[in-house]
Amino acid sequence: MTVSIAVYSDYKSPYAYLAKDPAYELERDFDVRLDWRPFVLDIPAYLGSAEVGAAGEVLRESRNAHQWRRVRYSYMDVRRAANRRGLTILGTRKIFDSTIAAIGMLYAQRAGTFRRYHDITFERFWRRELDIESPEVVGAVLAESGADIAGWPAFLAGEGHAERQRLQREAEESGVFGVPSLVIDGELYWGREHLANIREMLTAAGHAKRTG
Repeated sequence: MTVSIAVYSDYKSPYAYLAKDPAYELERDFDVRLDWRPFVLDIPAYLGSAEVGAAGEVLRESRNAHQWRRVRYSYMDVRRAANRRGLTILGTRKIFDSTIAAIGMLYAQRAGTFRRYHDITFERFWRRELDIESPEVVGAVLAESGADIAGWPAFLAGEGHAERQRLQREAEESGVFGVPSLVIDGELYWGREHLANIREMLTAAGHAKRTG
């Protein structure tokens, strides 16, 4: 029997970016179906906010010293992991609102082009090559991924907006507070470090795909 795993992700989270490919591997190696869902983080609520100029100078901020130490450590941590895998993670110069890109995820799923859209959006955003707040830019990525974007503006303004809000409410009601988060049989696992544990659980339960 195929196991369904809900995977919550946000394009402005470097930890979600690092979890993307290992999560794909669950579907490759086990009899599981990944149900990818957007979860838009409210980063200023717990880490404050800041805007940094091209030379690294702080233009505006609402962070205390503890929050700055935490942010700096987080980027150091994700870069260590990214370097081992040949990925680029450049610190963002402001806190982005990822709502439009999240709705783009839902549109790509309906168009059957999710994985291509997901990969492009994460990779280019963390290279500072993609504005996830622009409907036109997100629409261009959808088109590049193979989606017919004729219905994108209407979806963004109506159905997609409502669906994104509904999924956010449902996630919060189920206990989701950060990304990456995976939910299996109603049990929540937060953080990419749990992916190894999930692999062990799936193996022990006999869900590994047979090879050869």
